[in-house]
Amino acid sequence: MLEKGLSAQSVATVCDANTAAAMGSGDLPVFATPAMVALMEHAAMKAVAAELEEDATTVGAEMNVTHIKPSGLGAEITATAVLTAVEGRKLTFNVGARDAEGMIGEGVHVRFVVDRTRFMAKVK
Repeated sequence: MLEKGLSAQSVATVCDANTAAAMGSGDLPVFATPAMVALMEHAAMKAVAAELEEDATTVGAEMNVTHIKPSGLGAEITATAVLTAVEGRKLTFNVGARDAEGMIGEGVHVRFVVDRTRFMAKVK
């Protein structure tokens, strides 16, 4: 059952592949904002996955985040997502990301529950 309070974490280590320079979102060897967003989305997906119907999944629809501080190569990043609202198929999460020094990003993420088969039938 989808209810407020469900949560999960996802972890990544900053490496060459997820830096701003490699992802094209900047030119410095620091954890890229798109990589942080993806880690937050993954945590949100995991938070509710076990509570969904068999052929259901969630898809990201909105992300409003602030990237507060940089994290360098080798830093371990932990993203956390907590389900804060359930409105029919719409799920709202508070998301955050931390490294060993503290909070590096935070925000709100919206996902929708979809039927996998019907959703993929719309893909051309």
